[in-house]
Amino acid sequence: MATIGGMKIVCPGSYDPVTSGHIDVFARGLRFADQLVAAVVHNPNKTGTFPVDRRVELIRAGLQEDPRTAGALEEGRIIIDDVAGGLLVDYCTRIGAAAVLKGLRSSTDFAYELPMAHMNRHLTELETIFIAGDPRFEHVSSSLIREVHSLGGDVEGLVPTAVLEALDARRG
Repeated sequence: MATIGGMKIVCPGSYDPVTSGHIDVFARGLRFADQLVAAVVHNPNKTGTFPVDRRVELIRAGLQEDPRTAGALEEGRIIIDDVAGGLLVDYCTRIGAAAVLKGLRSSTDFAYELPMAHMNRHLTELETIFIAGDPRFEHVSSSLIREVHSLGGDVEGLVPTAVLEALDARRG
């Protein structure tokens, strides 16, 4: 499938941790752009489950595990960036991104994301591309993964192998 000539898109998230649903959105987002930036957005004053540098490593490992994204990562078509605070529109302007990519699992996600998309467009005319999430991951969120795993539940297949190993190591 052809991409929209030279376009760079940003896929923002906390990715604490990255899930198989996120990796799927990255892979499918490459159909629309020549470069996709997985922007690890975080508040430097808050501590997540994994430190930001570890989240970046886990995203990289997840991308390398998926045959749809491994080559794109090596070719520089996918970039992983640490974004500490500020407005997403300012970040997108700074790096020359034409749009934001958001995966939607449900109408609840759409209701949450739509006002932000409108505000981003109001502020700088930044467009948002919504992509329907893979139904296999409709129930998957980073917070649910953390909770289920911490209580001994099986999250294999819902996260990349490196994430499962990192979660296991945290649990001890």
